[in-house]
Amino acid sequence: MTDLTDLTLADARARLRAREISATELTEAHLSAIAAHNPRLNAYITLTADLARAQASAADAALAAGNAGPLTGIPLGIKDLFCTKGVRTTAGSRILADFVPPYESTVTANLLRDGAVFLGKTNLDEFAMGSSNMTSAFGPVENPWLRRGSNAALVPGGSSGGSVAAVAARLAMGATATDTGGSIRQPAAFCGLAGIKPTYGRCSRFGIIAFASSLDQAGPVARTVQDCAILLRSMAGFDPKDSTSADQTVPDFEAALGRGVRGLRIGVPTEYRVPGTNPEITAIWEKGLAWLLAEGADIIDVSLPHTKYGLATYYIIAPAEASSNLARYDGVRFGLRDAEPNDDLIGLYEHTRARGFGSEVQRRILIGTYVLSAGYYDAYYLKAQKLRALIARDFTNAFAQVDALLTPTAPTAAFAMGEKMDDPIAMYLNDVFTVPASIAGVPAMSIPAALNQDGLPLGLQVIGNSFDEETVFAVAAALERAAGFAARPGQ
Repeated sequence: MTDLTDLTLADARARLRAREISATELTEAHLSAIAAHNPRLNAYITLTADLARAQASAADAALAAGNAGPLTGIPLGIKDLFCTKGVRTTAGSRILADFVPPYESTVTANLLRDGAVFLGKTNLDEFAMGSSNMTSAFGPVENPWLRRGSNAALVPGGSSGGSVAAVAARLAMGATATDTGGSIRQPAAFCGLAGIKPTYGRCSRFGIIAFASSLDQAGPVARTVQDCAILLRSMAGFDPKDSTSADQTVPDFEAALGRGVRGLRIGVPTEYRVPGTNPEITAIWEKGLAWLLAEGADIIDVSLPHTKYGLATYYIIAPAEASSNLARYDGVRFGLRDAEPNDDLIGLYEHTRARGFGSEVQRRILIGTYVLSAGYYDAYYLKAQKLRALIARDFTNAFAQVDALLTPTAPTAAFAMGEKMDDPIAMYLNDVFTVPASIAGVPAMSIPAALNQDGLPLGLQVIGNSFDEETVFAVAAALERAAGFAARPGQ
């Protein structure tokens, strides 16, 4: 039964439809794996074993009746930022530790519509703020990978660290994630997975607990590019409940995987050659370009001149939006209420928020409140919004010349717990390659490409034009075939 957890999502789908395995067997195999490994990895905050078994039983009935949906019987992890009706949803924060939503997010409702089985809610950096998954109120997530010759625990990346750790460790076949500045792509690279941030508006944000509303976007993580394509087709779609949802037809992303790259123009952004980038990452970037060239693509140098301001722009806009969004957690309407006996209303706010929010969330709220305050709005926030428009224009100009861009995903491989933890700036620099695509709202995907000298995964990032995820998938699939990445944790 354990071998069932090694199946890719696409393989499991085929075997379920052929009735070679049952959804119940597949679900029980994953529940057993969670029981064995989650105590160490801490990938799940809340397990929903009874719900999963009931959904698996319903999936088997649908399969027997010939009524299978695109994901019938597939066990998934759900990032604990997606509201799930009747199931605790915490956002990795003490302030929402006991929150049980009375409604379902659109993305998870779409997955349920298509027959998915939900194993539980995966851990994350508190309110998705972090690049290490060390800021969760429910404890850090451990990366299932280890450096050769070392037992030092590594971070899985963030904020979607629980989702990627669960999939990499075979505790789920795929998982939902969210990406605000790199929170799908960076942890996917750290854990040897594929993960895509689709175009802003491709997936509904309804029912996703907000961090930065103009940047947050849902997407999948899985072990293969094909599995991501399958999941994204179910997750995506127009939603009238989300004013930023795009009324765009959802293509068959899976069909784009075999297109190949012959004749495509692949751009190499000059500004992504950042000093101090690990030489192994630079080398795998060059190898990725060589793979695409060998497959018939043309490699073209392009310039994104304003992307050097990407991190600074992001760390003004995102905290500003976080300050606004997190103002709703006041101890009055829902969530934690933590007040002293003689507190007035201001005291209630102060004690609830001081005890409910962790240090990283408090830091970002303070930064955001500062840049929105009188006298600083024009100097910081308004200027950042102007820079955002220039960064987006850089991508528009680049895609007039090329079909996709290829870059590294992260400047380093996974680092050990405790490294960089005391330096917020060093932590923020983990997103240097991922933030610009988020600011521009364009799709971007990380693909595992190689192991470094310590035996840890390195990822390459494919960036595409708005609503052209099909080209992103085509390029990613070509890279995946060329890389032949088959390593897994513990091997």
